[in-house]
Parts: sequence; structure tokens; C-alpha cells
Amino acid sequence: MSAAHIEPFRVRAGVGEIEDLRARLRATRWPDAPEDAGWSLGVDLGYLRELVTYWAEEFDWPAQEAALARLPRFRSRGLAFLHQRAAGPVLPLVLCHGWPDSSWRYEKVLPLLTDPGAHGADPADVFDVVVPDMPGFGHSDRPRGAPLDSIAVAGLFAELMTVLGYDRFGVAGGDIGSSVSRFLALDHPDRVVAVHRMEASMPVDLGAADLTAEERAWLDTAAAWKSGEGAYADLHRTKPQTAAVGLTDSPAGLAAWVVEKLRSWSDCDGDVEKSFTRDEILTLLTRYWLTGTIGSSMRMYAANAAIPADQHARKVEVPSGFARFPGDTLHPPRAWLERTANVVRLTDLERGGHFAPYEEPELYARELREFFRPYRGTGDQRIGLPPVTGTTAPEM
Repeated sequence: MSAAHIEPFRVRAGVGEIEDLRARLRATRWPDAPEDAGWSLGVDLGYLRELVTYWAEEFDWPAQEAALARLPRFRSRGLAFLHQRAAGPVLPLVLCHGWPDSSWRYEKVLPLLTDPGAHGADPADVFDVVVPDMPGFGHSDRPRGAPLDSIAVAGLFAELMTVLGYDRFGVAGGDIGSSVSRFLALDHPDRVVAVHRMEASMPVDLGAADLTAEERAWLDTAAAWKSGEGAYADLHRTKPQTAAVGLTDSPAGLAAWVVEKLRSWSDCDGDVEKSFTRDEILTLLTRYWLTGTIGSSMRMYAANAAIPADQHARKVEVPSGFARFPGDTLHPPRAWLERTANVVRLTDLERGGHFAPYEEPELYARELREFFRPYRGTGDQRIGLPPVTGTTAPEM
């Protein structure tokens, strides 16, 4: 086995980057919009203008950098990741994000999982938590060649857990992270003790002739959702580089592309700032801007579209749990989930949407604690953990 270097890192803007960002925001060339269009044709230009003005004139990036520095961030083999260890016997847990986000999705939930006793929960429900940025997202390296699909990313995450000294672990995810979680359980069932997913990703043709009426109704609902909301995914899948030019050059354009989804997919009753503060939205956007990863994050859709159909039909035998949040995009029925997973838990939550770990961190943490409780075993799941500050660790 060779050696993998694990080093801490901080999220920092380079010299002049924030001033360049502010200058671009102030110089935005705005499109026209029909009177009273609101959000009906995409982003509400009135709201976006206010957000861009705040981003340019008032948003305090240094304060956000200081807050981000309080979380334990590391890099190894091109992957950036959060890694919070806890005291006592733990269950290691990998959290897998989606689009249009990064490890940002789980930053609020991290302390709730690694120190449950300090947040009114059972101290025995403690996790060591690893939250990687997928390649091409956040602060991880962008793939140099073809974009990676969920199968390849799952393999990288399994290798990362070996590097960090974890033999067996739990997995949870949503959006693209749901697919990555699924393939971790499919391809590494000897290591994944259980897998929790927020949804089953977009439906695919499983060639099943025995669909229930509830399943057929759900497929009709999913098709209607795709027709009304799914144009972004078709563009990501087919022509991501075309959109990437404008979104990488214009921070206002980047904000429009991402904020419209934050609003549409969250449990916010049409007001995005009921789910996210302006500073939270702009911290996500500024990180996208500084890393230049909007294009590489979109390209993963093209890679996933090429996954063979037989991979989607494989059944996850690892114990699987699913959480349905009311504001999420799609709510597959249990019968559909049971076609490709060993479903042991299906929970309908009272609040939250597609970004539930960020919108409702307490509810999401409670759901994970309860789901993984039977799979903890009797001892510490960590094996020979190396130190993590400027050191080396075993590499696959």
C-alpha cells in the first residue's frame, strides 16, 4: 500500500477575487422581463436584483470564511472533505451531497451527529462523520478528462474511507448523492452496514410489467414534474459547456441558475428566504464562484445519463431507509422503492424539502440517528485511525 497525504485546508479567497466579484456584480447587464412575471418564467428579477446588490455591497465574505474555518476540513487525493471525529464508540458515516450544492448541504447537521448529547439527543447515537465534495464540486479537484458518474464517485468515497482508517460504515445521501449512496451499498456491501436516502433519484425504466396503480400514478407525476421543472437537467446532460460559459463569467447568471432551484425545491412556500438566509445563499454561491465549479458540477449529469440500464435494475441488499420530505421534488411510493432496495424504513417527515439537512437539520439528524441505531454493533467501528494533520495514511 502506498501513502496518501491528508492535510487540513481553509476556504480562502485569493487576493483581489472578492473585489473582482463585486465589480462584476455591479456591472451586471440585466435582461427585461414581462410585467408581474415573478417566478413564473424562472428567476424573479426583482428578487435577484436585491440579492445581487446585497452580494456586491453588504455581504461579508471574511466573516463567512471565519465561520467555515471552524469546521474540520481536509484534502486527500484530490478530494476535499469535512471529517469530524467523536468520542467513544461510534458509527462512521459518509454523507453524499447533490446539485447545486456541495458539503455545504451538511454543515449544519455535522455537530448534531458528532455530539448528539450536547443537542438533547442520546449520546450513544454518535457518529464520526465524513462529508466529501464530489469531484468537480466544491473544493475537490475537477476531473481532468471525462466527467465521473455516480459509480466512479462511490468507488472514490470507499477508497477515502479506507485512507481514513474506516473498515465498515453507514452511508446517507440525497439528489445525486442518493445515487452515489446506492452504488456504495451495491458495490461495497461488505463495508456498508446500512444506507439512508432522501429519495430514489429520477425514475428510470425498469422494464417492470407489474406496476401497481400507485406506481403508475407516481410515474405520471414524475413525468409532469420533468416537463415543467426538468429542463435544467436536460441541458446539464446534453450541453453543459454551453451554459457553463455564461455561468462562469457572470455571478448574477450563476445566482439566477442556482437560486431558482433553491426556491423551487425547498419547503419555503415560495419565499426562498424562509429556508435560507441571504448570507447562507451567498456563501454557497461565492464558493461556486471562487472554485469555478459550476460547469464541472453540471457535467456529472452527462456521465450519469450514460450509466447502463442494468445498473439501475440492481437491487440493494444492504438495509435501506428512505425519508420523504414534503417540499422535496418527488415522493416515490414504497412499492417502487422495494423494487431496487431492501427497504427497512420509510419515513414521512413533517417539514423540509430537497435540502432538508440544511433546511431542517434537527429533523434530518433525528432521522439518521433512529435509522442507524440498529446497525451500530457493540464496539468502535474505527480501525487504526491515522492522525489527520499533515500526515500520511494508507492508500488503496
